[in-house]
Amino acid sequence: MSGLTKIKPPKKARIGLYSAGLNTYWGQFEGLYDCLMGYNRFIEKRLSEWGEVFNFGMVDTEEKGREAGEFFNKNNVDIVFSHAATYYASATVLPVHQINNAPVIILNLQPTAEMAYDTTGTDRWLAQCVGCSIPEISNAFNRAGITFRAVNGLLGLTETPDFAKADEVTCERPEAVRAWKQIEEWCRAAAVKRNLRWARFGFLGGYYSGMLDMYSDFTMLQAQTGMDIEVLEMSDLDAYLKTVTDAEVRDKLKEIQDFFEISGDSPSDPIAKKPTEEQLTWSAKVAIAQEKMVRDRDLDSVSYYYHGRNDYLEEVQSGFIVGFSLLNAQGIACAGEGDIKTALAMKIADICGTGGSFCEIVAADFNRDTMILGHDGPFHFAISNGKPILRGMGVYHGKRGSGISVEAKVRPGAVTTLGVTQTGDGRLKFNISEGEAIDAPILLNGNTSTHIRFSQKPAEYMDRWFAEAPTHHLALSVGHNAGLFKKIAELMDLSLIHISEPTRRS
Repeated sequence: MSGLTKIKPPKKARIGLYSAGLNTYWGQFEGLYDCLMGYNRFIEKRLSEWGEVFNFGMVDTEEKGREAGEFFNKNNVDIVFSHAATYYASATVLPVHQINNAPVIILNLQPTAEMAYDTTGTDRWLAQCVGCSIPEISNAFNRAGITFRAVNGLLGLTETPDFAKADEVTCERPEAVRAWKQIEEWCRAAAVKRNLRWARFGFLGGYYSGMLDMYSDFTMLQAQTGMDIEVLEMSDLDAYLKTVTDAEVRDKLKEIQDFFEISGDSPSDPIAKKPTEEQLTWSAKVAIAQEKMVRDRDLDSVSYYYHGRNDYLEEVQSGFIVGFSLLNAQGIACAGEGDIKTALAMKIADICGTGGSFCEIVAADFNRDTMILGHDGPFHFAISNGKPILRGMGVYHGKRGSGISVEAKVRPGAVTTLGVTQTGDGRLKFNISEGEAIDAPILLNGNTSTHIRFSQKPAEYMDRWFAEAPTHHLALSVGHNAGLFKKIAELMDLSLIHISEPTRRS
């Protein structure tokens, strides 16, 4: 519902594709090669939905394998799909991946669910025996130190080719739907990895003093994700603030009126009042400066905190939440309390088009069997259940200063949490859990707050979440995205735990 344009639209993945076969077959069986290349073009068309495709065509000799490897290097692909079109020798495709180091996904996609056993000859059989080579490839790749994954199922054609002897319209079969869901997730995961390699994360101010889980090794972050980190001072933001014009403020106030509901006084919390005109104007002015800084510094994300002592810069921070909420909706992941790791989680979710709102565990509702997740910080209102509400806070609890805060909840339906933590050996780790957002009452105190029902009851959920040494913040995304987040972790060589999976029994 945001209606705001992305400041930096996500980059699409660069996707490599080739089909693998045995050149001996082409002179023996007329029409086989053309049929298999028809499958190749079908796959190319589907892949183009999720990225820019670089299709080498058929790899059917070792020399073609070397050419394909160079082709993928030249085009700087993020991932390569190796389509098993028929039987092929492992020596044919090994050179591809010895030359090109992009992750490889083997497509074992059979054209038809069942062969026409009484009419199918060797030529048509060769177009169906696509799984024959996969064990051989697995063995050769393992011994060569090449990591791969396979997607197994049906090709999912929408029409039967002339060469066929049986019905090949399998697009609605569960084996095809499952396969293409996996393929889409691999493409989206590759896009995340590409975007992070190009991403610039701003770290504005410092950490909330004493929040040890927030402290991060910037070198470690860049080494493991590819993202660049720019350390910013509050004075940097103030320089942009001094350039803001009255006309810009008027336009920003209209934008705030369009995208937020301006509250009255909270009926339950005496410190949560109707925002004053002065507070709204100041938040608008600061929001303009925030966007100018993001655009000028070419930032993809901002994590921030400032600990002042009744000074001017503390006043600047008091206007942060509205502007950073607007930036979240524009694709700039903004996380409070200096939490750059959760900013990373939010950015990943946003690249995937699933939101990614800044959250922590607030409380449990043991009557509803829900966990309440939220925060007193910026909200990603592209995933909001209705218009977010602005409340004027007399005090930011646990912090210095006062100002406007956002009160909202995520729309009902499937959700996935993504937490990024740092282990004792300095490695990043994903903690994820899937659940359902429930439309239930929340506090009227200017905080974001959403009831989530997980597969475990609250106490068991907390048992498992806390055991993984998380940070106390996380990103909340819409949809069940565990499969996608797992693939992202795998492509980035990061560890992952899925909290919502059934407990393993010894």
